[in-house]
Amino acid sequence: MDRSALNMKQLFDYEQTLAAPLLEQYEYPWEVLPHIGEFILQLGASLPEEDYDHPAENVWIAKSASVAPTASITGPAIIGKGAQIRHCAFIRGNALVGEGAVVGNSTELKNVILFNKVQVPHYNYVGDSILGYASHMGAGSITSNVKSDKTLVTIRFGEERIETGRKKVGAVLGDYVEVGCGTVLNPGTIVGRNTNIYPLSMVRGYVPAGSIYKNAGEVAGKR
Repeated sequence: MDRSALNMKQLFDYEQTLAAPLLEQYEYPWEVLPHIGEFILQLGASLPEEDYDHPAENVWIAKSASVAPTASITGPAIIGKGAQIRHCAFIRGNALVGEGAVVGNSTELKNVILFNKVQVPHYNYVGDSILGYASHMGAGSITSNVKSDKTLVTIRFGEERIETGRKKVGAVLGDYVEVGCGTVLNPGTIVGRNTNIYPLSMVRGYVPAGSIYKNAGEVAGKR
C-alpha cells in the first residue's frame, strides 16, 4: 500500500482549521500530537481581542461561541467562532475546537484538534486525536488512545506496522467522516475522507477514503 494515503494533505483541508501552520510542519498526523498544547499557547496570544474573550489562563473563547455554564474548560484551549460547548462538556486541555463545531453533553476532549464543523455531540470521548472538517461521531462513540498492554501505539496499514513512538494515539478522521453510534476507534485508527463507519463497530488500523466500514472483514467502496 502507498503510505501517502496517511499524509495529512490527503486527509484534511487545511483551510478549515486555525491549526494549519502546525500541520504544515509535519507529514503524518501522529507527529502533531506532542505539539498541540504549545501551538495553542502561541496562537491564543495572537488572537484579536475584539473577537475572543480570555476568561481564564490559557483559555480563549470566541465571542460568538456558545458555552454552557455547566461546561468545564481547562487550558490550553481555543474555542472557535460559532462553536457550541454544551451542558457538562469536559475539555481537559490542549484542545483546539474549530469554528461551528459542536462539543456536546458529557463529551470529553483532551489533546485534540477539531476542524471546523466537527460534531462530537453526545457522550463522546476524544483524546490524542485529530478530527477533520465536518466529521461526526455518533452518540457514545469514542476514541481509545492507550493500548491495554500499555505498549507504544503502532499504525496498522495493510501488512505494514508503522511505529509512532507514542504511548497515546487516539484516532484520526479525515474530512466528512461519519462514525456510527457506539463505535470504538482503537488506538492508532486512521479513517480516510468521506468514509462511513457502521454503528457498534470496533475499528483498528487504516480505513481507506470513500469507504463503508461494516466490520473488519467487510469494507466496501462507495458507489
